[in-house]
Amino acid sequence: MAFRIYNTMSRKKEELVPIDGRHIRMYTCGPTVYNYAHIGNFRAYMFEDLLRRYIKFCGFEVTQVQNLTDVDDKTIRSSIEQGLPLKEYTKTYIDAFFEDLRTLNIEPAEHYPAATDYVSEMISIIETLFEKGYAYQSDDGSVYYSIDKFKEYGKLAHLDREGMQSGARVSQDEYDKDNAADFALWKAYVPEDGDVVWDSPWGKGRPGWHIECSAMSMKLLGESFDIHTGGVDNIFPHHEDEIAQSEAATGKTYSKYWMHCGYLVVDGRKMSKSLGNFHTLREILDMGYTGREVRYELLSSHYRQSLNFAFKSLGANRAALKRLDEFYANIKEAIGTEADAGELPEWAQNTRADFAAAMDDDMNISGAMAAVFDAVHAGNKAMAEKPISGAEALAVSNLWKELDAVLGLLIPQEEEVPAEVNELLEARTKARADKDWGESDRIRDRLAELGWTVKDTPEGPKLRKL
Repeated sequence: MAFRIYNTMSRKKEELVPIDGRHIRMYTCGPTVYNYAHIGNFRAYMFEDLLRRYIKFCGFEVTQVQNLTDVDDKTIRSSIEQGLPLKEYTKTYIDAFFEDLRTLNIEPAEHYPAATDYVSEMISIIETLFEKGYAYQSDDGSVYYSIDKFKEYGKLAHLDREGMQSGARVSQDEYDKDNAADFALWKAYVPEDGDVVWDSPWGKGRPGWHIECSAMSMKLLGESFDIHTGGVDNIFPHHEDEIAQSEAATGKTYSKYWMHCGYLVVDGRKMSKSLGNFHTLREILDMGYTGREVRYELLSSHYRQSLNFAFKSLGANRAALKRLDEFYANIKEAIGTEADAGELPEWAQNTRADFAAAMDDDMNISGAMAAVFDAVHAGNKAMAEKPISGAEALAVSNLWKELDAVLGLLIPQEEEVPAEVNELLEARTKARADKDWGESDRIRDRLAELGWTVKDTPEGPKLRKL
């Protein structure tokens, strides 16, 4: 079965067929670095991570670009309020963003362009739009895009062209669907911009938000590429404006496929900084939850559905992950010293195919996770009745690693054993050799206090993190 994805442009599922052989070029909207990203933002980045990982699972090569919006209305306003140069102000949040990606086990993209490094490319596109008659300069010196000149404007968001207001202008970076009007490509300098300013053929100023992504994506991926992603709130105006300016400049299809994820909501309302109902990853970690538990939560619903965030779900995730960990630990113990994988046991033989069939259907994560937990349930039952061979266990372990390359949460990160725990394990081994069962039990209890359990096996005692 071919990998089929829902294309926002066509409003239907389509087979993912690369423009260039087996190579997928993908642009994913990244953070606006004026504050710490909240987990509503990471819902989109997690969807993009799952997409990237599954594309590779399908045998394609991936080149992913994720932008860093480090100049827009919000970054400028916030940096001035803090009395810091723009680059210095945004660096704090860029560094935090990458730290959060590592915590959530999100694979790094190949490129992370910052908008401020591509202003010359933005100016070049605007010059082309002037030459082709799509851009004009207003009395205040700003440059706008005439949506009336682009006959396909509104095709992504399926807007009613009758309601569009060509000639009316919207200067702010973000605006509502009711404001379908000419948008700013270049903003003339105003004192409120402080020292954030560049020279251009139209005078001093700075780029509008929408032109930034067109410049960075086409510079790094080419004038036409395979997939453009983001949250549903990016469809209009941001992605609609990207299409208009890019396709007007090049005369080519900008992106072949468009994919958008649903909101993360709290009590039925979109999580956002403006509503004040957001949580940063740091806040959640401080409550005692782990990045792996948050990752599970953000992947738990289909990407196009709204995901209602609740802390009780994180507790349920902890229990589900514990079940996965116990299963995988039993598999690892059964491998023993086996060096060669055998055939998969009967209960695991359909797991990969069932997993892939679900993911091929527009990344049906519920079906994919069902395939995983069906294998865990059947495997636990079978291993309780009859021990699995080392060769079979190694085959299951290899399968698990293959599926984990997509999900990024099946296999726990190997945790370094603290020196105190190793010393206690050695003391317990000696106590058992001396038949000092009281001391052995005391050490076992102490290990439990430190978060570790020990299991005695034919190969010796094995530590496991609780």
